[in-house]
Amino acid sequence: MKIVNLIVRLLLGLVFVVFGLNGFLHFIPMPPPTGTAAQFLGAMFVSHYLVAVFLLQLIPGVLLLINRFVPLALTLLGPVIVNILLFHISMNPAGLPLPLLVTVLWLVTAWSVRSAFAGIFQQNVPEE
Repeated sequence: MKIVNLIVRLLLGLVFVVFGLNGFLHFIPMPPPTGTAAQFLGAMFVSHYLVAVFLLQLIPGVLLLINRFVPLALTLLGPVIVNILLFHISMNPAGLPLPLLVTVLWLVTAWSVRSAFAGIFQQNVPEE
């Protein structure tokens, strides 16, 4: 199981490093979006919001690849993945397979470090 966890963590990190870097370097050609997706991405581009999004992909991706602060990297990637899923579900369903794969990779990686998240799943706060 350790090997599976290692492979999954590295794949997840690689996906986010590649797509985070692509946001800055544009080495993967992508067709321009249409309709609502184009308006949404256009607003994010003009406002420079995408810079933050790409950094929030790149930095946790690197952390996953070097196996440092994995729970922090997963915590930072969680909302990014949710937004990617919502974008594809609501505006671009054709691109949904990769976000679903990334979600599975995230869940497997999070499961492998679940003890780091034990505190947030407590029903009651311990009294001091």
